Amino acid sequence: MTMAPIEIPSLRGTVSEAEWQARVDLAAAYRLVALFKWDDLVFTHISARVPGTEDQFLINPYGLMFEEITASSLIKVNLAGEKLEVSPFPVNPAGFTIHSAIHAERHDAACVLHVHSLNGIAVSAQKGGVLPLSQQSIFVMNSLGYHDYEGVALNEDEKPRLVRDLGRNTFLMLRNHGLLTVGRTVADAFLSMYLFESVCTIQVRAQAGGGELIHVSPDIIATAREQSRQITKGMGPGALAWPGLLRRLERQMPGFDR
Repeated sequence: MTMAPIEIPSLRGTVSEAEWQARVDLAAAYRLVALFKWDDLVFTHISARVPGTEDQFLINPYGLMFEEITASSLIKVNLAGEKLEVSPFPVNPAGFTIHSAIHAERHDAACVLHVHSLNGIAVSAQKGGVLPLSQQSIFVMNSLGYHDYEGVALNEDEKPRLVRDLGRNTFLMLRNHGLLTVGRTVADAFLSMYLFESVCTIQVRAQAGGGELIHVSPDIIATAREQSRQITKGMGPGALAWPGLLRRLERQMPGFDR
């Protein structure tokens, strides 16, 4: 059986330039998550605040694979996860429970990115969590929270605990569940997730070697924030790498900006 391609009318020109750019960046992030193999079919989410608003957000149409998502297929919702525009696709209520809680409290978090990556879940199940085993780990551990597993995220009562456990951090490890990052931009949230998943992958591989592991000194971890500022020239993690990632995506998965 041959499946017909999904035809979604372009929204370019019907939304503001700022919203269109946010849509393009968010669609790119979904496809990059698929490209890096962090996706879990259709079961995780990335959300972005619509520029110039406090209560409007973009999220994936539930049912599309991440590599299928385009700027025009993203759905605009309110904090309750209710659609604000016509779309043939539903929104996953469990997906937006986590995102809405964070967006409501963290107004600096223009993007919330959550994945069920295999290495991330493996480390989230370890009692010690992220260990200081690599250069990459110091940047995560300097801004990391943990949230204990409470089942599939459907319970509104869980929201205050999610917000409390994230605090002002960039990284949140959802125990037995996965990884979450926030960013001032979609690019920042994505680059933070790249770092987070890399840290977990390195840790799992180091532990699999079976030898004694060397931990980075706490004194070095304490300097990570300033070192990060210097490395990124104060522009945030996404500014330098994002244009190159978009070029890679255009070569390998063109069409995200439709």
